[in-house]
Amino acid sequence: MASNNPEDFDPSGSPQPGDLIEIFRPAYQHWALYLGDGYIVNLTPVDEGQATAMSSVKSVFSRKAVVRMQLLKEVVGNNSYRINNKYDDNHTPLPVCDIIHRAQLFIGQEVSYDLLGNNCEHFVTLLRYGEGVSEQVSLSVSVSHVVSR
Repeated sequence: MASNNPEDFDPSGSPQPGDLIEIFRPAYQHWALYLGDGYIVNLTPVDEGQATAMSSVKSVFSRKAVVRMQLLKEVVGNNSYRINNKYDDNHTPLPVCDIIHRAQLFIGQEVSYDLLGNNCEHFVTLLRYGEGVSEQVSLSVSVSHVVSR
């Protein structure tokens, strides 16, 4: 299983088109899909400007997000990231040309956002595998179930 520790980041690895990028924010992980030439596609809050690339936390409250193409280095900022295609063992990635084409169709579109059922990880895994998956939601739901007992 992939580690969620940002210390495991391998700076020597270069993302390839179609790779899932996990960005480590102070309180959560943000997910993006690498398009190539330094660009990613990711979900951002509806009211977030094109030039800014901070958290998608605002989307939790608005229940809407916008799909944006942005430079990876601008979205990462002072945070760390890693290539994390952790679902490849259980899900077959679509052909790269299909992944990129699907991602490009969404750029600029407003989409619904739900932290538990339709978050940034669900979005990028839907592009890569044709199915939205989010392990961080499964883990948080399991933890909250245990805590509520």
